[in-house]
Amino acid sequence: MSGTASERPAATAIQPDFATLPRRVAADGRANLVGLTRERLEQALADAGVPARQTRMRAGQLWQWIYQRGVSDFDAMTNLGKGFRADLAAAFTVARPEIVTRQISRDGTRKYLLRIAGGHEVEAVYIPEEDRGTLCVSSQVGCTLTCTFCHTGTQKLVRNLTAAEIVGQILVARDDLGEWPKAGERPPERRLISNIVLMGMGEPLYNADNVRDAMLIAMDGEGLSLSRRRITLSTSGVVPEIPRWGAEAGTLLAISLHATTNDVRDVLVPINKKWPIEELLAACRAYPRLSNAERITFEYVMLKGVNDTDADAKRLVKLIAGIPAKINLIPFNPWPGATYERSDWDRIEAFAEIVNRAGYASPVRTPRGEDILAACGQLKSATERARKSRAAIAAEAGLG
Repeated sequence: MSGTASERPAATAIQPDFATLPRRVAADGRANLVGLTRERLEQALADAGVPARQTRMRAGQLWQWIYQRGVSDFDAMTNLGKGFRADLAAAFTVARPEIVTRQISRDGTRKYLLRIAGGHEVEAVYIPEEDRGTLCVSSQVGCTLTCTFCHTGTQKLVRNLTAAEIVGQILVARDDLGEWPKAGERPPERRLISNIVLMGMGEPLYNADNVRDAMLIAMDGEGLSLSRRRITLSTSGVVPEIPRWGAEAGTLLAISLHATTNDVRDVLVPINKKWPIEELLAACRAYPRLSNAERITFEYVMLKGVNDTDADAKRLVKLIAGIPAKINLIPFNPWPGATYERSDWDRIEAFAEIVNRAGYASPVRTPRGEDILAACGQLKSATERARKSRAAIAAEAGLG
């Protein structure tokens, strides 16, 4: 991006017909450019009257401002002519979710409560570590899976997030962390947000198209530029979508397994009744690019007296035999009203030892952000929880 607007008079001579743009997002009729793939961004400009010979160039300029510099004000996009910037501002927005609250844990974890269209709220969590910074991103308002150990699962599904609302969580976190490079500066070598995990609210493969588009934006080398191998999608086992995700996005894969028999998993992860363990593991074995360098992570929450015996550990290593994998053991993170307890530490260590002896890495995830209900399985929007409570009260009173 070189030169000034005055050096490029063609920029102000376009005179696009912005009145033809579909009014799709903002209440005032302006469309949000965040979340559009490159192709859709070009099409939006074309629909607005930008000549075909210039849509790719204009889309590239906007892309870099939005995703490389974090700019949300068209006036700050200084390599675009003033008239064109005004036309853009009249027709489009560069909108992010709104931060309602930001909580910072004793361990440095940040939990964001974000307001999106319709007044709904979702949560995202930033986890700083010595060698990385991980942002846990949500894909739905609520969840449809009703996993019995998960706080989010007690909140009914409201709707899928759009691609803009998904990638917007990354933009909001980078805003808050001050991670955007200033004009004339190169991006820092060490990123504060180096990894993305799709492990927040919702089942991402029940919103696969929007999640895919958001992650393709995140991986684009001229924008956020996150490596495919720095993004992990976690699924509870939507088996038909697993091969499509591997082909279209190809990120790392994590499986919320949590049990070694169908009887137990049917209770803990009810989607297992539709796609049992055997079908899930078959899809894992066929996942594209699967190798020792790109292993599948099997997530296993440790529940006292439920799934934490030596026999469970031995069954687990037999089930995943032949799959390049690691086992992520997750001490249960309690939440108000939970009926489960965390396995004792000596039980977790004994379980891990059996898995280790079988040749699988089995790190025990250190609980992070428990004091702000930001740990794995604890996310649940306070507003949606309150809405549910009001509905329940009305139903009990015969008013629902």
